[in-house]
Amino acid sequence: MSAPGSGNGSRHTAARNDFSGTSHGPVVQAATIHGGITYHVQQAPPPGARVTPDEIPPLTVRFVNRTEDLATLDGWLAPGTGDGDDGASVGFAALHGPPGVGKTALVSRWAERGRDRFPDGQIYVDFATLRGEAPGADVSEAARRCLRSLGVDEAYIPATFAERTRLLRSRSADRRLLVFLDNVSTPGQAAALIPKGKGSCLVVAGGGGLGELALDGARLMPVKPLDRDSAREVLADRCGAARIAADPEAADRLVELCAGLPVALHVVAARLATRPRLTPAALAAELAAEPRRLAGMSLGKERSVAAAFDLAYRELAPEPARLYRLMGWYPGATFDAGVAAVASGLDPRPAAEALEALTRAGLLEETADGRFRFHDLVRLHAAERATEEEVPAERPALVRRVTLHYLALTALADRAVRLDRLRIADLADWLSEVRDPFAAPGAPRPVDWLEAEHRNILGVLRAAAREETLHTQVWQLAEAFTVLFLHHRHLGDWRESLELGAAAAAEALVPAAEARLRSLLSRPLMDLGEYEAARRQLDTAQACAEVSGDLVVRASVQEFSGRYWDRTDPVRAMAAYRGALELNTAAHEGRGAAIAAYFLGCAQDAAGDSRDALDTLRGAHDELIAREDRRMAARAQVAIGIAHDRLGETDEAVRALSEAAEVLRARKATHYEAQALVALADIQERSQGDPQEVRARLERALEIYEAGGSPRAQELLRRLAEGEATG
Repeated sequence: MSAPGSGNGSRHTAARNDFSGTSHGPVVQAATIHGGITYHVQQAPPPGARVTPDEIPPLTVRFVNRTEDLATLDGWLAPGTGDGDDGASVGFAALHGPPGVGKTALVSRWAERGRDRFPDGQIYVDFATLRGEAPGADVSEAARRCLRSLGVDEAYIPATFAERTRLLRSRSADRRLLVFLDNVSTPGQAAALIPKGKGSCLVVAGGGGLGELALDGARLMPVKPLDRDSAREVLADRCGAARIAADPEAADRLVELCAGLPVALHVVAARLATRPRLTPAALAAELAAEPRRLAGMSLGKERSVAAAFDLAYRELAPEPARLYRLMGWYPGATFDAGVAAVASGLDPRPAAEALEALTRAGLLEETADGRFRFHDLVRLHAAERATEEEVPAERPALVRRVTLHYLALTALADRAVRLDRLRIADLADWLSEVRDPFAAPGAPRPVDWLEAEHRNILGVLRAAAREETLHTQVWQLAEAFTVLFLHHRHLGDWRESLELGAAAAAEALVPAAEARLRSLLSRPLMDLGEYEAARRQLDTAQACAEVSGDLVVRASVQEFSGRYWDRTDPVRAMAAYRGALELNTAAHEGRGAAIAAYFLGCAQDAAGDSRDALDTLRGAHDELIAREDRRMAARAQVAIGIAHDRLGETDEAVRALSEAAEVLRARKATHYEAQALVALADIQERSQGDPQEVRARLERALEIYEAGGSPRAQELLRRLAEGEATG
C-alpha cells in the first residue's frame, strides 16, 4: 500500500489567462512628418448624432419569481442624481453564479422594469462572444463596442485601451445609462467600463470570481438555482400547466433532476413541448440515469445544458481544466483543497490555484466551511469531459488515491478518539509515515471532522467497493469509519458502510475482519428493528471468528450476541457476556473484559438481580475510569443509575444519570446521552417533577433520535404529543 497523496497522476505546468495589455483595433495614423518620423496622433471625434442604445436582450419567456433579487437590485442601483447628494453617483453590481442559473434573465427583467431610470439607453456586451477560441476576453474590444453603442464612428475610436476608457467616460458623462457586461470571467474586465453619468449603472454577470470588484465599489449578489415551486412553475409555463398537472409526481422528479437551473428546465420543457408522445414520466426515467442526463437535456449541439457549461470550460487553462475533469469523477459530495490535490496528483499550491480558477469561472461553489462542491449538472458535465478526454485507467487510479487519503485520515481520527479499541487492521507502520492533522494546534475534533466528511467517506467507500483491487482498503476504511457512528447514530449510513466493508473483507479472505464488521453490523440493524437480519449477521460472524482463531475477535462476537439476546432472553445474554469476559481475560484484553462486564451488569439488572448488577457495573466503571475511557465509563454510570431506580433509590439514580448525561454530551456520544435523558425524564415524571424539565429532556432526546434515524423518535413524538394533550 502506498502512502496517501502519493498518486502517480501527471503534473501539468500552469498556464495563465492574465490580460496582457495588448489591444487591437483601428489606429489613426498621422501623415509623414518632416525628418521621416511617423507617430500616432489621436484626433477628437466629431460630436455626431446622439443615439439611445437599447441592447439588453429581451425576455422571450415569462419571468418567474426572483422577487427578492429584483428588490435588492432596486435598492442597490438607485444612486442619487441631484447636487449635494452624498450617495454614490453611479450604481455598480456584480451577479455571480453557475452557468445557466439565470443571471442574464434576472438583469434583463430588472432592466425592463426600470427602463425609465435610463433615458439615455441600455448597453449590452456579451464577453462570451469576444472570447472565441482564445482564453480570456478582449476588454479593449468591449470598450470599443460601448463607444460604438454611444455613436462614436469606427474611424474615431482610439487605438489603446486606456484612451478608449477615457473617451467612454467623456461620452457617458452627461448621460444616464445602464451598461450590462455579461459572461465576464475576469474582474479587471469590468471596472474600467463604469459609465460616468450620474444615475448610471454598471451591472456585471459572471462566475464566482468577481469578488474583487467589491474593491471598486460593486455590490455582490449570488444568483442561486430556483426553488422547487418556482422551478415547477417554469416547467408548467413552458410546456403547459395541464400536462404537468396530469402527472405531478413525474413533474416533481423532473424539477429535482434539473436541480433548479433554468437552462435545464427550459430544455426539458422544450423536449416535452416538441414531442407530444414523450410523457413527463418517460423523460424523468430517461434522465434518471446520470450518464445520459446531460445528453437528454439537449435540443441539438448548440441548444443544450452542456453548451452553457462548455462556454466556461473552454476558457480554462490546462491545469484547472484537468482538475475540473477529474473532480467530475470524484465520488464524494464536497471536497477540500487537500482532496483535490490527492485526486489530481497535483502539489497543494497548484491545486489551490486551480480551484480558485474554477470558482472564478462559476464551475465550483465554495461552501461556508471552506470546502468546494459542484452543482449536480456541472458535475455531470465535468465527468463527461473526463470520459472524453482522460485515459480510462485514470478513473480507478483516482479512486485509489482518494480512498487511501480518506483511509489515512479516518484511521488517524479513529485512533485519536480511542487508541485501545479493538481493530483488525494493522496500520501502525503505514500511519507512522503520515502527519497526524488531529495532533496539530487548532485542529478539529476528530468526531467533528468525521461528521463533516461522512457523506464523502461513504461516497468513497461505494466507489472503492466497485474496484476489485481495493477490497482490503474498503474493509479497513469501514472499520475505522465506525468510530463516527458510535457517537452519531446515522443508522442507514452506518449499515451501508459496514455492509460494504464486510463484503470486501470476505472478498479479501480476512475472516477476522469479516467477523468484526458483521458483528458491528448487527448494531444498526437492531436499532432499525431488523432483528432477523442482525441474527443472520451474527451467525456468520460467529463462524468467521472461529475460523480466525483470534480470542479477542471471538470475545467481541460473543459480546454482540449477548446484546442481541438482551431483547428476549436475559439468561442467554448473560451466558454470552460471561463467555466474552472469559475470552478477553484469557487474551489479557483488559478493556474488552471491562466492557463485557458492563454488559453483563446490564443483563443482570434486566433479569431482576439489580443488587448484583450494581456490583458488576461499579467494577466495570472503575476499570474503565482507570483506563481513561470516560465515554464507556459514562455508559456504565447510566446503567448504574437505572439499577438504582429499579431498587427505588431515586436520589442515587438521578445523580448518576445526570452526571453521565453531561459527560456523554460533552463527548458527543449523543445516542447514549438520549438514553440517559429518557431515563431521567421517566424518573421525574413518576415523582411529579417539573413538567417543563421533563419535556425539555424528552425534546433533546427526540432531536438526537431524529438526527440518527432511530425508530425511537416516533415513540417520543407520541409521548410528547400525549403530554401536551393532557398538560
